[in-house]
Amino acid sequence: MARGNRSATMLLKLVLLVSFLTFQFCVSPAIAEQSSSLEDGHSFVAEAVRRVAPAVVRIDTERTVERQPFDPTLIDPLLRDLLGEPGFGPELERGQGSGVLIDEHGLVLTNAHVVERVDEVTVTLSDGELSDGHVVGTDPVTDLALVQIDDFTGKAEAPLGDSENLQVGDWAIALGTPFGLERTVTLGIVSSLHRNISSLGFSDKRLDLIQTDAAINPGNSGGPLVNAQGEVIGINTLVRSGPGAGLGFAIPINLARKVSDQLLIDGEVVHPYLGVQLVSLTARIAKQHNRDPNALVELPERSGALVQSVLPDSPAQKAGLRRGDLVIGAGEIAIPDPETLLEHVDKAEIGLPFAVKIVRNGKEMSLSVKPAALPGLG
Repeated sequence: MARGNRSATMLLKLVLLVSFLTFQFCVSPAIAEQSSSLEDGHSFVAEAVRRVAPAVVRIDTERTVERQPFDPTLIDPLLRDLLGEPGFGPELERGQGSGVLIDEHGLVLTNAHVVERVDEVTVTLSDGELSDGHVVGTDPVTDLALVQIDDFTGKAEAPLGDSENLQVGDWAIALGTPFGLERTVTLGIVSSLHRNISSLGFSDKRLDLIQTDAAINPGNSGGPLVNAQGEVIGINTLVRSGPGAGLGFAIPINLARKVSDQLLIDGEVVHPYLGVQLVSLTARIAKQHNRDPNALVELPERSGALVQSVLPDSPAQKAGLRRGDLVIGAGEIAIPDPETLLEHVDKAEIGLPFAVKIVRNGKEMSLSVKPAALPGLG
């Protein structure tokens, strides 16, 4: 009996030894790589920055604006002595932002608000070299733009990641030139995903943003937001400051890649539109409204996108949509809010029928709208 126990013990030890050696063989490369990173005294942030920083640029712009004339008699004589005689005419306006090289031919991805309606663009590369550039195209709806560096000599391009793979809590590293301070790096996490820009007070944009607590400041606009692997996951575009820490927002790189491809090919991005102004409606809001004895209309007590107004001569007006209609479906997709409807409209084909299901006067009905190109972007 004792001999059998010894044999079993030896067999167990042999199994454990083989398992340990197998484990060591499988994980040792990863452990060695991590140990190497720790041994050289640098963090994963330093490694991520090393991959992307050579592709981060500073963008300086100039444009001429006309000063408005005003009545000199309204100027206090003491101020006239101090400031001189009031004048009018052209005035030079300067701006500054960031950008990131996305290919080997000198294409820079940045924000539209950095380079819109400018006369001159100067790009400062990571090594300090100055180059002239020109705007290939801008898309105000997504706040994205492409700049081509003239006489580009072939600097590093940034590796692009996949923003669809992001999760809340992932590391987020912001690079750029805040307040003109080049090569600035800040660290945070992905605080939220799919933050609709309309909730931030921008009704003229179509964006679901990455929210981060990595510090983003004026001048960071157009610079990259990077993951722990040193891949660009977003383009920094917006900051909301107030009591406590500021909130930063970035455009997902998957959308930025799609828009940049269209700008490169066509110089512009065409967005479908229906021509309605919408507000969100829920059953609870509708019930509260309907209890009001002064309410002029009774709202359907369900969720959807309520048509607040219809633009004249728009696709929606031509299709028969009216104020007070509640959009509850697009094709086979349920529409619980305006954001969902706009998301599906943006994927629609211009000029082709786009089916919407509405509730009007308590009855469900279907209409066919033919989206047109969103006007007034020039």
